Amino acid sequence: MASRTDRTFIMVKPDGVQRGLVGRIVQRFEDKGFKLVAMKMCSPSEEHFKKHYADLADKPFFAGLVKYMQTSPVVAMVWEGLDAAAEGRRILGATKPSESAPGTIRGDFGLEVGRNLIHGSDSPESAAKEIALWFPEGVNEWKKCDYQWVYEG
Repeated sequence: MASRTDRTFIMVKPDGVQRGLVGRIVQRFEDKGFKLVAMKMCSPSEEHFKKHYADLADKPFFAGLVKYMQTSPVVAMVWEGLDAAAEGRRILGATKPSESAPGTIRGDFGLEVGRNLIHGSDSPESAAKEIALWFPEGVNEWKKCDYQWVYEG
């Protein structure tokens, strides 16, 4: 990993998978210049989602969220790039699609907060935790040939 970049965790939720938006979502990150270093489609257990969303455990919607996340496979990814967590969140848009700007994933494809298509790490610290949970085997280390055309120096 280059010293000027870090990583973020991105997950396409069941609604994004069922609506066939995985390719378009991947394209948004590639178009921005991010490098995909891990990706898998999976159907995690209730316990896995409880660990993932542990910070929301005291919220009234927690049980419904965990149940919903098990209704279809999800696509878990790790992206690498400059200020990856913050930039990734900008690509996603606001949690509530109605508050998301046009040009963001949620602004372009989302309608309701309970079906907001995608999850993204909110900080480098949460990214590290989520990457470890979803990819305990690690990620791919590789050199992308367009790095010099995306980043200075």
